[in-house]
Amino acid sequence: MAESQDETNSQEQGAVAGFEAIAVGPSLTVASLDESMAWYRDVLGFAIERTYEREGRLMAVALRAGSVEMLLAQDNGAKGSDRVKGEGFSLMFTSLQDIDAIAARAKAAGATLDAEPTDAFGMRVFRVRDPDGFRLAIASKRPA
Repeated sequence: MAESQDETNSQEQGAVAGFEAIAVGPSLTVASLDESMAWYRDVLGFAIERTYEREGRLMAVALRAGSVEMLLAQDNGAKGSDRVKGEGFSLMFTSLQDIDAIAARAKAAGATLDAEPTDAFGMRVFRVRDPDGFRLAIASKRPA
């Protein structure tokens, strides 16, 4: 099959046919790094991969859950200490684990779920917010 002139020109210029990401690594700015770090560790079970300090002060922490990496950074207050975080934004974490068990662990650790585990669109999912109000969906694919 012959390529069109437009396709040939795009390839010559180094353009790609489509975006193909292999991972996403969100970075969230939080009001209290200590509180958020403890929440992600104790409520959802993230591991603390690495901490970042500047002049002896904790500034950020890298978290890991399986192959997913995430960074939490201390808000420096430059945009105001009361600014709303996470509005119109949600992170979806997909797991092979039992969603009901993860939700039960989160509740036992003090989390209030926005939505209890339910089946929707071929997934088992629950919703929760972190201490700064960032919305999280925790899901697993349902067997066919």
